[in-house]
Amino acid sequence: MFENLSDKLERSFKLLKGQGRITEINIAETLKDIRKALLDADVNYKIAKTFTDTVKDKALGMDVLNAVKPGQMMVKLVHDELALLMGGKYTDVNLKGSPAIILMSGLQGSGKTTFSGKLANMLKSKKGRHPLLVAGDVYRPAAIEQLKVVGGQINVPVYTEEGVMDPVQIARNAIKHAKSHGNDVVIIDTAGRLAIDEQMMKEIAAIKEEVKPHEILFVVDSMTGQDAVNTAKEFNDRLDFDGVVLTKLDGDTRGGAALSIRSVVDKPIKFVGTGEKMEAIEVFHPDRMADRILGMGDIVSLVEKAQEQFDEAEAKRLQQKLAKDQFNFNDFLKQIQQIKKMGNLKDVASMIPGMGKALKNVDFDDDAFKHIEAIIHSMTPAERENPSLLNGSRRKRIADGSGTQIQEVNRLLKQFTETSKMMKMVAQGKNLNRMMSGAPRPRR
Repeated sequence: MFENLSDKLERSFKLLKGQGRITEINIAETLKDIRKALLDADVNYKIAKTFTDTVKDKALGMDVLNAVKPGQMMVKLVHDELALLMGGKYTDVNLKGSPAIILMSGLQGSGKTTFSGKLANMLKSKKGRHPLLVAGDVYRPAAIEQLKVVGGQINVPVYTEEGVMDPVQIARNAIKHAKSHGNDVVIIDTAGRLAIDEQMMKEIAAIKEEVKPHEILFVVDSMTGQDAVNTAKEFNDRLDFDGVVLTKLDGDTRGGAALSIRSVVDKPIKFVGTGEKMEAIEVFHPDRMADRILGMGDIVSLVEKAQEQFDEAEAKRLQQKLAKDQFNFNDFLKQIQQIKKMGNLKDVASMIPGMGKALKNVDFDDDAFKHIEAIIHSMTPAERENPSLLNGSRRKRIADGSGTQIQEVNRLLKQFTETSKMMKMVAQGKNLNRMMSGAPRPRR
């Protein structure tokens, strides 16, 4: 979402020339360009001006180390101020309570229902919680059905009351249900409107008063730009929410909401939604987002994503198979599925320093592995188990069955052979577990 801002900031830093001290004269053009870049990204003018004034005050007269150029020093200053602008440090969701009650708020279409499912899925899979989703939008039957579908996808129960039009009663009864059924987190999805209105505000305030949630999250569509900031202020004035959720950060948005919202409402951004899948949710780390904006990548988040998919038992099983030269297409398919679980390929690749810029104009299909999977699924169980069976006629049959060309089948076989050779070498070095868990290899 920050591609344009990243490019413009990079150009701004290049304007700063020379060695020695940073002066008001040699940073004037750079600061002007940075302010324009922030405004173009839909950041509020007052916030953009305050930002560049702060950077200027900190930069003026600063001694530049011999090994550091003024432009590099400015990158560091801008990075630190961007992180502070977005909250400075990560703020966790409050899960204290038996059960912990989380109330979702926001306008219609902001992504509350989908995000409720993503949050439930994350708390279940990563924190070992037993969440209950509550359908509190009594005005749109489609919203209730949507929550049921989401709950079914992630295997999380959904509490509904057919024909009841009182969301306060539903929320109250849902908490009783959670206590008697062992649910330790209750996530209440509420009604939204196309615009802020008094009825909606009174209703959600009544739910807050009745259930006394431990956490109120305001969900906002980041693609609405400054409107998102204004809406957040209105909701915060009435609800005094605890944190912000930015959805649709994978869309064509200029990112101004992420950079402005924290300053306006003085509440932390806690989560971001980065896609349609239930796994497309990220805890918001201001310093890591500043890294991404400035093209520095986000190695910490990349390692965390990899470790989430790491299965130590599977790694040991695979190591044993490789040692015996038994790696096959079933194993190959499992590795592909683990990579896919890490999320959108372009987002994952952009976490590697320098890759975001390199991949700017490269389109990654979410189904990039679809042809590979189709080819493997077109093999017989015996062929997947024993790739040496794949002669010319079998390859032709597999190509026809998978809707691909025989050249693609041959290419996959070559990739498979090279991958299995590489992994066998690693396994013989007894380092497969380290490689898959992201740990560094020891010196020999």
